[in-house]
Amino acid sequence: LVYGGGRVGLMGVLADAAAAAGATIVGVIPRFLFELEVAHPGLSSLEVVETFAERKQRMADLSDAFLSLPGGVGTMDELFEAWSWTHARLQSKPSGLLNVAGYYDALLEFIDTMEREQLLYPASRAILESGTRVTDLLDRLSTRNPALPDAAAEGGS
Repeated sequence: LVYGGGRVGLMGVLADAAAAAGATIVGVIPRFLFELEVAHPGLSSLEVVETFAERKQRMADLSDAFLSLPGGVGTMDELFEAWSWTHARLQSKPSGLLNVAGYYDALLEFIDTMEREQLLYPASRAILESGTRVTDLLDRLSTRNPALPDAAAEGGS
């Protein structure tokens, strides 16, 4: 597990569950959050960076895919940045949304509207997986290697 390094909220629950399952857990946390003592103490390793931008880049460097659980502004920032990096061909890593209890239904509807209105390439839409069962979603992400066609052949924006 590569994640934001926190011990509070869903991040803390996720890290605790991963630790209980025997997983290697790498946290990447900005210094100001580390100094506020919100870092999880039970990680395999914790990297302290200076900015959110550095955090996202470091987590991307360490990750094979991106899975967003229900969250707020930070989750949306990380989701869209990871997805846009693949869309722009800066990386070739899939992204997924764990849609617990319909949390992401409205967002997925909006994304599908973007595609219908030809503001999002179908291949770019296909980069973003979603599902309600974490095991199924992780299986799909582990077998994906998004490859985008040339924009001219795609016919969208």
